[in-house]
Amino acid sequence: MTVQIRLVEWDDPASVELRAAQRAEIEGRYGGPSEPGPVPTGLDVTTFFVAFDDDGTPLGCGGLRRLDDTHAEIKRMFVHPDHRGSGVSTAILRRLEQFGHEAGWSRLVLETGLLQPDAIRFYTREGYTRIPNFGYYADSDDSVCFERVLVAHDPAADVVCEGCE
Repeated sequence: MTVQIRLVEWDDPASVELRAAQRAEIEGRYGGPSEPGPVPTGLDVTTFFVAFDDDGTPLGCGGLRRLDDTHAEIKRMFVHPDHRGSGVSTAILRRLEQFGHEAGWSRLVLETGLLQPDAIRFYTREGYTRIPNFGYYADSDDSVCFERVLVAHDPAADVVCEGCE
């Protein structure tokens, strides 16, 4: 299976479908709708990507919300359960990191929850470092926050961010 990561609009049908599945999964884990801070919208999410298979089936998604001139927050990372463990999440994450580097940001941050040990393992494995809860998540007992410092582009090595392949 070939995975294609495409830039899409926030209201693209594949984006809407995947974000709805992500929210349903989170609500199932936490027992209802709750999210510290403002819910992301098409107005505040800088970029959004969807991974598709060869047949055009949406597999997963992820976006970035610009926080300031130096960093952004990863929002709505999700891979359909049928495609977890296939490398889709890593491909989406690397594309987000590449976008962040191209935008001139020096780091990406994110929030996940204590009831998402799979996400915690994933981000740790992918080189993200646990940081104190920030912003809207600072007082959330269920939140776990991470960051990844993006490394400057080295044309000689053709590296766009730390750990990219």
